[in-house]
Amino acid sequence: MAKKPETASRIADNKKAAFNYFFEERFEAGLVLEGWEVKSLREGKVQLTDGYVVIRNGELFIIGLQINPLHTASSHVNPDHVRTKKLLMHKAEIKRLIGKVEQKGYTLVPINLHWKAGKVKCDVALAKGKAEHDKRDTIKDREGKREVERAMKDRNR
Repeated sequence: MAKKPETASRIADNKKAAFNYFFEERFEAGLVLEGWEVKSLREGKVQLTDGYVVIRNGELFIIGLQINPLHTASSHVNPDHVRTKKLLMHKAEIKRLIGKVEQKGYTLVPINLHWKAGKVKCDVALAKGKAEHDKRDTIKDREGKREVERAMKDRNR
């Protein structure tokens, strides 16, 4: 029997998060999804940039993750594309995160969605917000690297 071709492991990235936050720690969490959401994820119909993670009653939930429904896969249900989705982690990790998030300036930010052993996983970071001058430094570093690469490319011609 032929193996199914492996799909790309990375589904979506939150590039905005790296610009707005310093990442202290990273965690991997499972995601509770409905069938039509999984089919939409396989097609890449997802937006993670506005998502954030909250803790309610000792459970983690991701808010603002948009999964746009496929018309062919969700014809028999009424899909809610901005539904609050539950994240699955070990109880001890959640308790540790609750203690950290209660400290001033810390928040939980989703970094990316990816496939792992046929299941959808979400990388969550314990993050601290960047100040405006830190964001300017990030832009300056990025532009500096770009100029160096451009100079090296011209030099090698």
